[in-house]
Amino acid sequence: MPRALLSVSDKTGLIDLARALHQAGVELVSTGGTARSLREAGLPVQDISEITGFPEMMDGRVKTLHPKVHGGLLYLRGNAEHERQAREAGIGAIDYVIVNLYPFEQTIAKPGVELHDAIENIDIGGPSMIRSGAKNYGSVTVVVDPADYARVAAQVAADGKTTPALRAELAAKVFAHTSRYDGLIADYLASHLPQTETAAEPAANLTLSLPRAQVLRYGENPHQKAALYGRFFDHFEQLHGKELSYNNLLDISAAVNLIGEFDREPTVAILKHTNPCGVGGAATLREAWDLAYATDRQAPFGGIIIVNRPLDLPVAEAISEIFSEVIIAPSFQPDAQALLQKKKNLRLIVNRSKPRQGGYDLRSIVGGSFLYQDADSGVQPESEFKVVTRRQPTEAEWKALRFGWSVVRHVKSNAIVYAGAGRTLGVGAGQMSRVDSSKIAVWKAGEAGLSLAGSVVASDAFFPFADGLIAAAEAGATAAIQPGGSVRDPEVIAAADARGLAMVFTGKRHFRH
Repeated sequence: MPRALLSVSDKTGLIDLARALHQAGVELVSTGGTARSLREAGLPVQDISEITGFPEMMDGRVKTLHPKVHGGLLYLRGNAEHERQAREAGIGAIDYVIVNLYPFEQTIAKPGVELHDAIENIDIGGPSMIRSGAKNYGSVTVVVDPADYARVAAQVAADGKTTPALRAELAAKVFAHTSRYDGLIADYLASHLPQTETAAEPAANLTLSLPRAQVLRYGENPHQKAALYGRFFDHFEQLHGKELSYNNLLDISAAVNLIGEFDREPTVAILKHTNPCGVGGAATLREAWDLAYATDRQAPFGGIIIVNRPLDLPVAEAISEIFSEVIIAPSFQPDAQALLQKKKNLRLIVNRSKPRQGGYDLRSIVGGSFLYQDADSGVQPESEFKVVTRRQPTEAEWKALRFGWSVVRHVKSNAIVYAGAGRTLGVGAGQMSRVDSSKIAVWKAGEAGLSLAGSVVASDAFFPFADGLIAAAEAGATAAIQPGGSVRDPEVIAAADARGLAMVFTGKRHFRH
């Protein structure tokens, strides 16, 4: 008689699958709470302790770690020697393993979770069973995902067993599942256990195992296949519009990282190809929109708009006058949502993510290799800022400098941002020289009809020569903020002093390639 071992934390769909197995003549063996659920559903079930001859012990830590479990999973059917040894040891075959693991990921996601609770949710027996069964997939069906229950039930009901192709597919899924599970545990322990000098370095081995969230229509270009992996939709909800594209997702990520810099006042940011083309902060979102849009009235066509307050009708009315791809907000007021939904393809996204703190960035490079780095996240304390010129910035200049510095770190290098108090005035991104970026920013401001007189200039990296600062002064800037660190810093400071500019060094560079 075929036998199935069922032991699950997530009981979604469990009873339907167990009933299908029972109706097909499969004996049900189970543990703890899973066995209780099966009995409450009226299904006959045998406790695992009846198979092993040992009770569950040590608060359930030891219940399936036994030769009669793993022998029943691992012995090769049709191998005379294996079958002889199984008979002599009283080991019966286990043909189905329905297991999902202790909810470690959900546990560590809870605010304030204690290390002890996290460790108690590290599953040992579950991964051991599903790996044993998956290794022997020629005979054993292993199911770790409730989404696969229906296919297994249908095949068992039709043919009394599963097909070799399905068993192989499910076995591959097992090892991906345990790889990700172990990776989560390794990452958690690395960040929560006492650190040695070596442990503070990036991991010696990098393992990624993420669930596929969505197959995308294509990548950056139509000839490229693409998919989204991870738990993006745990943090975002799409209310309206076409399916998100690869490029949309890149832009959304850039937009959310940028808006995370601003929480003190209503702020609007407009982005194109991950670069901000206008950012504004004011007493209301409508006023903030006017400031952001005024920076550049051409680039926002087909762009991404993000706000840090519930999006209201006045802003929706202004936004609806131009073509946008995506609008992101913590929420949409009903009348604003109704207006924007008149645009059939406009994607409306609710942002429930928190400002990025920590984490890492990963990029692929040639040779099948990856580059890893700590994420450039978190607001820099102003205690690290240093005024290096004779003149101190005025209060208005300080406000503009803070604003410009918050924006420039999200602009592709070489990055130059001209800003006023609570607004961008000109943005220059991604040029081969810093002077060229400055020229583009000045030109953009002129195209928008904005004066740079009395503005401040922010640079993501140091001015290597005085010419970049001199160009900013000639454009009308009266203060500058930059990392500093050039061998020619004294020349740049002297040029600022000669022109009466105030200049702040932050000591931290923000290249964005």
